Amino acid sequence: MNWLRHAGNIKLILIFIGSVLMISFLLYSQNLVEKLRRDNRKIVTLYAELIAKSTMIDSDENLEFIFENIIKKIHFPIVQTNMDGVPLSWRNLPKDIQSENQVSNLVEIMDKHNKPISLIYTDVGMNEKHFFGYLHFGDSNLIQRLIWLPYFEIGAISLFIFIGFIGFSFIRHHEKQHIWIGMARETAHQLGTPVSALMGWVEWLQKNPEKSQMAVNEMKTDISRLNQISDRFSKMGSIPQMENIDILELLNDVLNYLKNRISSKGKNLNLDYKSNTPVFVRGNKILLSWAFENVIKNGIDAVSQNEGEVYVRMQAEGNKTKIQIVDNGKGIEKKDRRNIFRPGFSTKKRGWGLGLSLTKRIITEIHGGKIYIKDSNPNVGTTFEIELSN
Repeated sequence: MNWLRHAGNIKLILIFIGSVLMISFLLYSQNLVEKLRRDNRKIVTLYAELIAKSTMIDSDENLEFIFENIIKKIHFPIVQTNMDGVPLSWRNLPKDIQSENQVSNLVEIMDKHNKPISLIYTDVGMNEKHFFGYLHFGDSNLIQRLIWLPYFEIGAISLFIFIGFIGFSFIRHHEKQHIWIGMARETAHQLGTPVSALMGWVEWLQKNPEKSQMAVNEMKTDISRLNQISDRFSKMGSIPQMENIDILELLNDVLNYLKNRISSKGKNLNLDYKSNTPVFVRGNKILLSWAFENVIKNGIDAVSQNEGEVYVRMQAEGNKTKIQIVDNGKGIEKKDRRNIFRPGFSTKKRGWGLGLSLTKRIITEIHGGKIYIKDSNPNVGTTFEIELSN
């Protein structure tokens, strides 16, 4: 698959997009924090004006009223100091801060984030301004949470991605290992039929040397089969050469080869096509024969030892050719249909579940066709349908 060649670039793009998203989120959160700080500053400025007006009236009761009924109701830390920075009054400070020195230390920290508001009152009669202290204020609990929230979220997302990456790597490693073992088993399975046949013919020749010509012809067929299997695997990793193929002739060759080598009696293979007119499709003969063989073998394995039947129906419709492989076997349960083409999935006790997955890749990815389960019922049979372009 071509996208695997660019896997490194895809990872870099994902990392870049993730970094942009995290920076954008941090900047957005910081913008909210600054907005809330500006709103708090407006509130403190208003309080400073109220305090200044109460000072002009020269009434301690007014000043106490402002602190008790107005400033006390705010939700962020606030401290009033004199001109020398000595704390006079404060509200909403942490419970562990009680002494004047502790308050002074906190004032220094608050001033780093929020510039203090000067307390100034104007003597209208003398037309003079008098400075008598500062209002210092800190961040509310909401602002503090907003400051730390993006870091917690980024940490949680990073942890989730890390765990997901570890899990994905483990699954990928497990699947690769499974596929490698499966490919070895599939290779052995592909080689098994012609190799067994050759061994049988050698044994037959030893007992019937006078009939060597017939055995030689059959052995040539099996040797040709071994060469075909080698071509099959080599073409799966390269761009196959396409040509016009007589699909009827191809199906007959596959069926004739399998008929002579079905290990169990009582299993019949038939081709159902009403016309003798050749039907051509664009494809690779070696890979298509492998695909058809895998589906037909799957049907052979599904039928019973007696009265088992697998037949192939073909129908040409416009620029499409549909081939159905029908068996009267045990069928496929509904819960398994979505996984039947997944690598490693198999309903059989033996096998590694690569035959149909390889078939799907040959039909869909290499030939641009379709393969799917048209119908299947338990203990009735299954119909696979393959659609190819002419």
